Amino acid sequence: MYAYIARQPIFDEHKTLYGYELLFRDGEQNCFPNVDGDMATSRLLTEHHLMVGVEQIAAGKLAFINFSAETLIHHFPTSIDPATTVIEVLETVPISMELLQACKALHGMGYALALDDHDFDPKWDVFLPYTRYIKVDVQQFNLLQISKFIQRIKHHPVTLLAEKVETAEQFEKLKLLGFSLFQGYLFARPEMLKHRQLSSNKLNLLELIGESCAEQLNFDRLSQIVERDVALSFRLLRFINNSAYAKEQRIESLKLAMVYMGEAELKKFIALLALSNLASGEDDARIITSLVRARYCDELARFCNEPKDPPTAFLTGLFSKVDELVEMPMTQVLSQLPLPDSIRLALEERQGRLGQFLCLIEAYEAANWQQAEHLASQLHTDADLAMLYHDAVYWAQQILKPER
Repeated sequence: MYAYIARQPIFDEHKTLYGYELLFRDGEQNCFPNVDGDMATSRLLTEHHLMVGVEQIAAGKLAFINFSAETLIHHFPTSIDPATTVIEVLETVPISMELLQACKALHGMGYALALDDHDFDPKWDVFLPYTRYIKVDVQQFNLLQISKFIQRIKHHPVTLLAEKVETAEQFEKLKLLGFSLFQGYLFARPEMLKHRQLSSNKLNLLELIGESCAEQLNFDRLSQIVERDVALSFRLLRFINNSAYAKEQRIESLKLAMVYMGEAELKKFIALLALSNLASGEDDARIITSLVRARYCDELARFCNEPKDPPTAFLTGLFSKVDELVEMPMTQVLSQLPLPDSIRLALEERQGRLGQFLCLIEAYEAANWQQAEHLASQLHTDADLAMLYHDAVYWAQQILKPER
């Protein structure tokens, strides 16, 4: 599944990039689909802001986003950073006291507002004290009409943005009228972007992985996540029942599993099962590699007297290929998981003690024996690292058997 979005650049009078207008799309076609404004805004935010981040889509520049009246009044997502976002009030929204109060409140919270496709109607004047940008479709009015309008509102400190600028002549004349921002085919057409979108099931799995990283397992939270997916709940219990910790007594609940396994081991199994379900298939080679790395890093941490709970070394190895499994950049995946900084540093930059563990097993995987020997000398351990790797491979093969 992919989510689509278009962005059209906005430039200043020096043709320097100022920001992007973000435009909702629902497929490869670079045109607005036949959906209402509320749905378009909602999907743009859920599919892009919550997954990727408006800041990343806009490349660190201001993001201009259209909002309908319903969203502004009742469902505005205050998680959006006011320093990076401009709220565009659509010209089609019905004016009401509720809308005015909502705009006033958002202005007070530091959000910049823009009146989109402004039609010069005086009914919008009450919004001007809370408005920073006025966007004018210069194809809809002649220069005389635009000039008269500008004279009428010249006492308001607003920034004028010209939309649909198509010629250099227009650009020069609009600058003389007082426009300082410009958007249109003269500069650039909307650019299509897409990114892989995770299903709700995979989002549940990422949440489950995140919970397994906590210093203290939150059983209530864990249950809430697992109970959303009957199949996942069943597979989790089946996995635990096939473990060595369930030999003496059949385990029928996670709470009982915690008693028998202990939190540190349970966290490993939760993370392992969740990651396995992120893969496209049970024989995915990336899962096998992740398991080998998890076991190797965990055993290496034991020889180096690293803490067992939370099992950070195990989780570092296990998550080292999660970006490939969900087809998203590692930075983006980690932004959705409450992982300890030590794991983040290891996964993103191969830094810290856990980063050393990862680099070492990667050297073994690449048969780079000289690098492996160099890294091993830095760990100051008397463990037989070659044997640890051999044992980790065997463990990974065995651990997958119950799932086949």
